[in-house]
Amino acid sequence: MILELVVATVIGGVIFMLVQRIRKQVLKTEDGWYGAGEPPTGEEDTSIRPFTVQTSDEEIEDLHRRIDMTRPVASLEDSQFHYGFNSHYLQKVVSYWRNDFDWRRQVDQLNRYPHFKTSIEGIDVHYVHVKPKNLREGASAVPLIMVHGWPGSFYEFYGMIPLLTEPSNPDDVVFEVICPSIPGYGFSEASHKKGFDSVCAARVFHKLMKRLGFQQFYAHGGDWGWLVTTNMAQLEPITVKGLHVNFAPPAKPGLAMALSIVLGRRFPKLFGFTQFDIQRLYPLMQSMLTEPVKESGYMHIQATKPDTAGRGLNDSPVGLAAYILEKFSTWTDHDFRNLDDGGLTRKFSLDDLLTNVMIYWTSGCIISSMRFYKENFSKGLNQPHSKMAVHVPTGYACFPKELMHTPKLWVEQKYRKLKTYSPMARGGHFAAMEEPELMAADIQKFVKTLGNKKK
Repeated sequence: MILELVVATVIGGVIFMLVQRIRKQVLKTEDGWYGAGEPPTGEEDTSIRPFTVQTSDEEIEDLHRRIDMTRPVASLEDSQFHYGFNSHYLQKVVSYWRNDFDWRRQVDQLNRYPHFKTSIEGIDVHYVHVKPKNLREGASAVPLIMVHGWPGSFYEFYGMIPLLTEPSNPDDVVFEVICPSIPGYGFSEASHKKGFDSVCAARVFHKLMKRLGFQQFYAHGGDWGWLVTTNMAQLEPITVKGLHVNFAPPAKPGLAMALSIVLGRRFPKLFGFTQFDIQRLYPLMQSMLTEPVKESGYMHIQATKPDTAGRGLNDSPVGLAAYILEKFSTWTDHDFRNLDDGGLTRKFSLDDLLTNVMIYWTSGCIISSMRFYKENFSKGLNQPHSKMAVHVPTGYACFPKELMHTPKLWVEQKYRKLKTYSPMARGGHFAAMEEPELMAADIQKFVKTLGNKKK
């Protein structure tokens, strides 16, 4: 009996030490320099400069000239969006872009919120910073950084910003929102050197938030923003008070995940699977192989030779629009592939979609945005952050049309302090832009769950 107690105590002690070690584990990183040439010998310029999105007659005339020079290609009969962006419908989009889209008006729309730039690790980082206008005396707003992905931009969050900074419900939390552009995207300068990956972006955004005076804050992300904000939580788990994501591809499969894949359809309750989980996960071959292969060709190109394809997209506005907008069709709902118009305007307006395209076009960032895949995948799939759990309180918004479905059990394998898992009523991959009310409400729910009530 005594021997059993000793053995149990030793085993328990070992397990406790391992758990404590895992809990204290943080992601390691080192400062870098991604500006052109060698780093300066003096101190880095830490000034914050106002920035205004601008355009000109020359810029618009050049766009129109290039659109007029496009060479249409007929789509196959009865092909809808199964071969990519349907060429017949593309001509309608291009006609609207050329004749009706008002870029100057959209520039004014972009400038409705304050923009800034600041230099971090040698590159100019662009961000939108929105403070609540009607914060009552003595109250404080809750800082929230929101990070976009590809082929999106900071503009994805424009519908959410007023819902978070000026909520109509007096019991809601009032946020101070910071929406940076990942370096190499939009109006953030691209790295001049190889190796700028998600961990680098996370480190840069931590420096940005500290420069703005925030010692603690909440973070939200989808697509690449999911990984960048996850890395932020791994780098400084005390600084990130809470992490909210709407994209969480399964981590490396452990025993629990493997068993759930094999046995989940037969014994769903054993793994906490809902009927919707079963519907999205099975048949396995379809959900985990066929569908991902159909929608991931772009990823292989961008993770290997981004500059080759990117050069053509950088020269052709029509090619760029087709490449980007096809994702806003099939990633919003894969059934939209069966529609002649790709269902584009069922969820978005052409003005909003083309504004996002114009951010890529006018900044010339398509190649550098594609390189982000190369930088992240070229280091292999066994990077330290991929093997490391997240111990920051986390909320997950599960949108039904998301590219990859992640059941609660799988999310918990990576995010050990999962506080909320919200099955959403509707929405796909670009949920912040498609369903801003739902996303903002889920962020409110998550932050309130952590006890951050309005003060």
